[in-house]
Amino acid sequence: MIIRRLGSNLLPARPSAWRLFAALFAAAVMIPLSIILLSFTKPAGDVWRHLSQTLLTDLIINTLKLAIGVGTVTAILGVSLAWLTAVCEFPGRKFFTWSLFLPLAFPTYVLAFVFLGMLDYSSPLQILLRQHSLPTLSGFRSSWGVIFVMSLSLYPYVYLLARDAFSTQGKRALEAAQSLGHTKTEGFFKVALPMARPWIAGGLMLVLMEVLADFGAVSIFNYDTFTTAIYKAWFGFFSLTAAAQLSSILVVFALIILGIENSLRSRMQFTSMGRDAFRKERLHLRGAMKVFAVSYAFLILFVSFVVPVIQLILWTTASFRYEFSSRYFDFLGHSLVLGIITAAIICLLALILSYAGRHHPDILSSILTRICTMGYALPGTVLAIGIFIPVAAADGFLASVAGALLNVEPGPVLQGTIFVMVAAYIVRFMAPGFNSIDSSMRRITRSIDESARTLGSKGLPMLYRIHLPILKGGLFSAAALVFVDVMKEMPITLMTRPFGWDTLAVKIFELTSEGEWERAALPALTLILVGIIPVALLTRQADD
Repeated sequence: MIIRRLGSNLLPARPSAWRLFAALFAAAVMIPLSIILLSFTKPAGDVWRHLSQTLLTDLIINTLKLAIGVGTVTAILGVSLAWLTAVCEFPGRKFFTWSLFLPLAFPTYVLAFVFLGMLDYSSPLQILLRQHSLPTLSGFRSSWGVIFVMSLSLYPYVYLLARDAFSTQGKRALEAAQSLGHTKTEGFFKVALPMARPWIAGGLMLVLMEVLADFGAVSIFNYDTFTTAIYKAWFGFFSLTAAAQLSSILVVFALIILGIENSLRSRMQFTSMGRDAFRKERLHLRGAMKVFAVSYAFLILFVSFVVPVIQLILWTTASFRYEFSSRYFDFLGHSLVLGIITAAIICLLALILSYAGRHHPDILSSILTRICTMGYALPGTVLAIGIFIPVAAADGFLASVAGALLNVEPGPVLQGTIFVMVAAYIVRFMAPGFNSIDSSMRRITRSIDESARTLGSKGLPMLYRIHLPILKGGLFSAAALVFVDVMKEMPITLMTRPFGWDTLAVKIFELTSEGEWERAALPALTLILVGIIPVALLTRQADD
């Protein structure tokens, strides 16, 4: 009675099939995470001892250097561009508002090999500069090169959230600061920026999670981080234990960032008068400031999107005749199959999970939802390890049972199958799928449910007849986002794919690892064209 009186917001009054599904799915998500964290209970092998004594310090320093560098640059780019497009008025503002999202369509590893192909020591541009005794970009294959590339690819995360925050403030924030005797510059730093801090920090947390999870860009630059070390420990030293123990360190970092991001998200509650009130009250830039705004926005867009696309088109045109073959239909087909299957499963699971939260809006549902969607904070290399270990154990159990009952020794049943890949994808990309569907679900008022119940519709019939037609937009957005994320995912595909089951992302990795930039342009350009889909969905939500 005390628990019941404390509130239905703590525990459900009775068991529910919706709640049971959420609990089972959360338990399934916890399996790979628990296995990784418990890996330190096993005796450290020679490989782990070697890594911890020789490389661990460098891995930590490199990872922190990358996180700090990319975080700083993306914060500067994202906040400055968000302020210009949300609050200021200048020629081309509407165009830049949506076009500055376009770099999101680039996987970081594609941007990495494009810039390496253009700016590495042996590139045509560098050779031309040396021939004419002009200054060159020496040492691009270094930490600052990785930071530069990843920042250009990831700044839209900060730009998206910061622009949303500045749009709700409008010109009024500066006017309030000026009424207190501050200049416009002081008003930005003392009023507008502090008010937008939770949004900006939330965007930075997303950037840091992407930095920790990145494998393709750092491997192309030969820049050692935890993700590359995990891959080498498993496939180079053939030590799954060492790979799991390295993964556990990365999991701790990821969980800390996830906790900070969740805390910051809960603070995004500043009250505003709404965007419509501020939409026409922008700061009209004049003279040198107008020229600077246009030039700055164009420069970022040109370097981060236009130049790489042009370079990919040139390389594809030059290599298409001898690179393209019927095998590319297999690569594309495998990528499409994985994307479609995963998107369909995630949309179904996310719909059930969101509906469970709608039926039971309490703390327990919130905890279960957080667990089910926490996989997005975990790097693909970590998830590959965490899922492969229990799958290998299950195969061993099945083999022992078959040997005892049938006196046969079957080969691996689950290992090297699409099942393992899809399972890892589901854990990794449940968050974007769930968020899209749940945000649409929250727009459905309770009065609609009550009206449906009075007409005798509840449970699954209500979901099918009432909610699904309203959720079409959210389902489409979720499917598109998950589909493209799976198409671009490299480490999970690379580490868990069946033999011969290559995708576009795997093909890009194989070619770039050999320095074949031109040959990698064809699959990369295909991924870019597909990646435009979620960016287009994001730009539809942008403020005009």
